[in-house]
Amino acid sequence: MTNTRRQFLRSSGALLTLPFLPSIADAKTRKSAKTAKKWCMLYIPNGINRRGFFPGEEQAVLPGFKGGFSSDKDKDKVRKKNVPGYYPLELTQTMQPLKNVKNEVTLITGLERTFKNGQDVHEQGASAYLTSISPDMATERGLKYPQGRTLDHIIADHVGHKSVLPTLEISTNGFTAPKEPPMFNNISWYGTGKVAPSIRDPRKLYERLFMSKSFRGHINDVSSLLLQDSNNLSKRLGKDDKETFGEFMHNIRDIEKRIVKLQRIVNSQDMKIPINERLPRAQYMSLMTDLMILAFQMGITNICTYMIGPERWDAPLMYEGVFDRAVNHHSLTHNQKGEGYKDVIKVDVFHMKQFAYMIERMKSIKEADGTTMLHNSIISYGAALGDGATHQFFDLPMIVAGGAQGGIPKQGRFIKAKTGTLNSNLWLTIAQLMGAEIDTYSDCTGTFSQLTS
Repeated sequence: MTNTRRQFLRSSGALLTLPFLPSIADAKTRKSAKTAKKWCMLYIPNGINRRGFFPGEEQAVLPGFKGGFSSDKDKDKVRKKNVPGYYPLELTQTMQPLKNVKNEVTLITGLERTFKNGQDVHEQGASAYLTSISPDMATERGLKYPQGRTLDHIIADHVGHKSVLPTLEISTNGFTAPKEPPMFNNISWYGTGKVAPSIRDPRKLYERLFMSKSFRGHINDVSSLLLQDSNNLSKRLGKDDKETFGEFMHNIRDIEKRIVKLQRIVNSQDMKIPINERLPRAQYMSLMTDLMILAFQMGITNICTYMIGPERWDAPLMYEGVFDRAVNHHSLTHNQKGEGYKDVIKVDVFHMKQFAYMIERMKSIKEADGTTMLHNSIISYGAALGDGATHQFFDLPMIVAGGAQGGIPKQGRFIKAKTGTLNSNLWLTIAQLMGAEIDTYSDCTGTFSQLTS
């Protein structure tokens, strides 16, 4: 095994890239080791409940359903309440799962985005969330809106060559049959009408990340396949590296066992409840998160879009431990009057727990330069709709975690953006933090300097 920065274990066509291990790297490699920046866009569908999410809105008037883009008429009412600036971060009901990582996140409000009538609001919401084509730009160029080349691929054009996979697209849409067109189930696009389909099956994602050829059914345990190499390697490691390597191999074995366990659940469960859903959601989401994090740790990819659920999917999901029945998230968001908003908050909290899990896992992983994966990453958590009931494209929910290697110097705060700030300003800032040498993006009016100040 050579003393390269990135170490490998190889056998029978399987290739595993190891985390950086200083004790088996030569002095020159240790000195020059540079950790790559990572970015994950964790997307939540169907908007959120404002009462639970935004500070100071606990007693706000409950929204009634408004179809299409009609809610945009209410924009000025919301804008008048906005006083731009920096504020202490208050953990609202929905944000309570972040209490252990409060100092690692920043809440941003006031962002908005352009829209164009003619498409379903959810269709345009998801497929144009990260687009590089605004409605006006699409009209000028004679292109069909909303799809364009999305931010993840724009960034990868500049820095994607540094990893095996320029980008990774995953989702936890648990349904085996399509319920809506691709625009409702994908936030990543190579270009207009060219979807970058997300991987939603954990086994297929495992194969994509760790196997150079098609998945081999007779390989039940990659760790046993690599046992001889790993035992020989372990003898050469220092104390700290033994712990890192041991944790790495444990994570590999744990993921394999969880995939097998979840497959047994699928094979044995009554597929009528939840209707046509593949896996228990919490286990499903945490497994996909761990696979993504392992891909980051091993240098397989540095850019990932993670769609936590599909937009406007007309089928119920089972949120175990939250409801005793399968529920339709989209329908819940349109029935918030009375006590209905409380069920939406329950789903919002369920999603926030997954975000917190991702942050905590990335904070626990040490990288080549001794810093944590979280320090070297940007995790953005947001939705295309400012409220699930009103379909508003303004005052969008956004939380950003991570340090971007010092590019985000301060976390643990609440930033209220100036009225009219486009979310494309934030996308430009993220692109620049990731190393993309661009000075404009879509219809942006500049960078979102509040995040980097």
